[in-house]
Amino acid sequence: MTTALLYLLGVLVFVVAILVSIGLHELGHMIPAKRFGGKVTQYFIGFGPTVWSKQVGETEYGVKAIPLGGYVKIVGMLPPGAAQLADETTVDADGNTVTRVRKSNTGMFTQLISDARAAEWELVRPEDSDRLFYKMASWKKIVVMAGGPTVNILIAFFLFWIVFGTYGTRTIEPEAGAPVVDTVSQCVIPYSDEGRECAADDPASPASDAGLRPGDMITSFNGTAVTGWDQLRALIRDNADGEAVIGYERDGRELTGTTSTTVETRPTSETDETLRQVGFLGVTPTVELVVTRGGPLYTLEQMGVMAKDTVQALVTLPVKVYEVGQAIVGVEERAADSPVSIVGGGRIAGEVSSAEQIPGGDKVAFLLSLIAGFNFFIGVFNFVPLLPLDGGHIASATWEWIRRGAARLRGRPDPGYVDAAKLLPVAYVVASALLVMGVVLIVGDLVAPVATPF
Repeated sequence: MTTALLYLLGVLVFVVAILVSIGLHELGHMIPAKRFGGKVTQYFIGFGPTVWSKQVGETEYGVKAIPLGGYVKIVGMLPPGAAQLADETTVDADGNTVTRVRKSNTGMFTQLISDARAAEWELVRPEDSDRLFYKMASWKKIVVMAGGPTVNILIAFFLFWIVFGTYGTRTIEPEAGAPVVDTVSQCVIPYSDEGRECAADDPASPASDAGLRPGDMITSFNGTAVTGWDQLRALIRDNADGEAVIGYERDGRELTGTTSTTVETRPTSETDETLRQVGFLGVTPTVELVVTRGGPLYTLEQMGVMAKDTVQALVTLPVKVYEVGQAIVGVEERAADSPVSIVGGGRIAGEVSSAEQIPGGDKVAFLLSLIAGFNFFIGVFNFVPLLPLDGGHIASATWEWIRRGAARLRGRPDPGYVDAAKLLPVAYVVASALLVMGVVLIVGDLVAPVATPF
């Protein structure tokens, strides 16, 4: 019962934290939009049917049934378009000019753009003329659209700062000084088969041939004094299949073993999993837990590394999602580094919270890091310069700013607003792709979840 309650608590904490993050993301859009004079008619967390809403002034605040995002409705996101698509001849009862946007019937993409533009302008009232989003200064549009993902990144920064400043980053590293042998491989097992027991036809490892045992301290390799594991590892790898004379200390005695390293396909380094042919001996060193703590600058440094990894992950995201699809149908196992949805994140949070072998402090640090990681990814992802993501609007406003600035410098007429509506076909394709990938990840997290090591 306790385990089930802890699991439920972990899921609940994660889901609530993500919903709060979504709400803050949307505030990051709404607050500057209102500050710059824009009209915000809706602020919602979630999608689908409305669960609850309340009208406060000109803005309706509410929650919808599907907690997979949120939105704010800023009036006038799309300009009226070309003159042939707009009739500005309607006058209301007070004598104000009202813009009406006609729907075009020529071409699928033209129809999509026209319908979206017409739907946008159905919400515009005569008194909103000076409050339309598309009429804002370009830099204001950038601030409004960048506000949401920036909030996510700031959330990630403060959560990571808490973790790095108190719990720290914890790594398992070889003990300092001359390497002490922790394990000796009795045979050579291909990297792809690591973890299995030695078979009768597996060749003996060079380390066992040299007579090495756990607890031996390796002091030299082919006449070179060894002062650390990284150095020894490089010497072994560069030795290929050459002779290896190994000096080591056992129980205070200086001994020497002679063997020949063998060539095996191994990862390039601890952080680079690219496989290449290298020399192999068959020993692992004793290790220790290294705890590193730091403040804001250390946090920024770590997030810089995360940003690089996140960009690389975004580039390979379609491939990774395809692999999740293969795992769903049983073609292959779900990869440990596979992307997960909010469903998968909740499951991981629950499993960590209920794992008896994990200390309480480790659980808290992991949950904070998990929530921070989701926020960081959401923030970086939303800066991708494609509609309907925030980055698409930022790119459009930035181009407008550059184009208008260049026209002023050249003494040319103002080229006017950039019509983001023309990019709506791209937005529909991107939105469809995101929907499909989201569904695949959710289904994958339900039927072929990422395995956790506990």
